[in-house]
Amino acid sequence: MKNLFDLTGKVAIVTGSSRGIGRSIAINMARHGARVVVSSRKADACEAVVKEIRAEGNEAIAIAANISSKEAMQSLVDQTRKALGPIDILVCNAASNPYFGPAANMGDEVFEKIMRNNVLSNHWLATMVRPDMAAKKDGAIIIVSSIGGLKGSTEIGAYCISKAADMQLARNLACEWGPDNIRVNCIAPGLIMTDFAKALYEDPKRKAAREERTPLRRLGDADDIGGVAVMLAGKAGAFITGQTIVADGGVTVAG
Repeated sequence: MKNLFDLTGKVAIVTGSSRGIGRSIAINMARHGARVVVSSRKADACEAVVKEIRAEGNEAIAIAANISSKEAMQSLVDQTRKALGPIDILVCNAASNPYFGPAANMGDEVFEKIMRNNVLSNHWLATMVRPDMAAKKDGAIIIVSSIGGLKGSTEIGAYCISKAADMQLARNLACEWGPDNIRVNCIAPGLIMTDFAKALYEDPKRKAAREERTPLRRLGDADDIGGVAVMLAGKAGAFITGQTIVADGGVTVAG
């Protein structure tokens, strides 16, 4: 069973990996043998995670990059190839949600920013790493989506639209690139206790109410998602593509 989750020697880029879900994915992939690129906007935050990974005897480097820039994404890929070699695993975790409120009050520039950062940047990165994976006839691309892409919202509508689009992006690329044995999947987390979602659980009453509506009676931890990513990246996920794996403690099935 251990071999099903073995990522030894694989080169993995994880965006938005200086904290939260991305950090967990980077650390857990490194623990399973991957050589990980930790990437986010701030170099010092990336280096801090690299230090954690290396302290456990695993391999990682830091490459700062802003997902809103196509040039920065190409530089991230180019620097990775130069430092570590061809890319085997891509995790598109970085995303933004700069607006909270009704759609009628949201400006076009905000909507465009959300779609650029949460969807277009994932398309850029996926197409940039594809040649490496196609050459090897092996690769895994994982997009961190959200259960928001499966439900309507009166407060974070544009974010939810972007996350639904990510699911369709994964389905499209899975169909296109499957003949090269490139697997493309999404993970759709529920409410995970990270800084990104703090506003949704920092109020004790709101947190308790959410836990009561969750069949597992708890909110998620970043490692709950990190483990799913390791599975999808390794042999355990070798026959899974074009799918959205929901990890939400049962919220979406409970209604």
